[in-house]
Amino acid sequence: MSQLSVIGFDADDTLWECESFFRFTEERFTELLADFADPDHLQERLLAAERKNIEHYGYGIKGFTLSMVETSIEVTEGRVPAHVIGQILDAGREMHAHPIHLRPHAEETLASVKENHRIALITKGDLIDQERKIAQSGLGEMFDIVEIVSEKNEATYRDIFARTGGAERAMMVGNSIKSDVIPALLAGSWGVHVPHGLIWALDHADDPDDQPRFRQVDDLSHLPTLIEAIQ
Repeated sequence: MSQLSVIGFDADDTLWECESFFRFTEERFTELLADFADPDHLQERLLAAERKNIEHYGYGIKGFTLSMVETSIEVTEGRVPAHVIGQILDAGREMHAHPIHLRPHAEETLASVKENHRIALITKGDLIDQERKIAQSGLGEMFDIVEIVSEKNEATYRDIFARTGGAERAMMVGNSIKSDVIPALLAGSWGVHVPHGLIWALDHADDPDDQPRFRQVDDLSHLPTLIEAIQ
């Protein structure tokens, strides 16, 4: 019996681009509020709003857009012009409409891994937006399991992997050390980091180098070889 029964994949910034669109929108937001706040201060206020609003709106574009609106009201002391609010809302809608750009080697890696393992998509965020991205990516039919969750923590991975042979026979692959790797390791599975280059400030964490089941690959093309070595 294969040591690994299921390979879980993160979606945003692992299989397709995401953070780059948030960064672009943040730049537009900074330009819109240039007359009211310097860029560094504005980014600090926006990040504080995002941190506060996660528990209310969850992760994703909707919460980000509402955080931009809230920040614009706060930094202008309620004087933000209506047309600026309108442009912020337009920017949020444009993010929802942005086409999906797959990360390098995403499709061929999934196809290769699927030959000998069940594969799962485990992603967090707004249900409607994540379903849209999965459908538009063209990758949805490849997965044996699709889980859209509100949070990725140890309990999340224990629950999902309990239905696929147990966490000790599972691997989670993703770009986020904080949400894809560390909680999966705590659940007892393997955790594989695929660096993206851009990381959301609230998603930063140090590499768990002391964990024997932690691995890192330069990109997804190296994953099949890693899996074979672990078997």
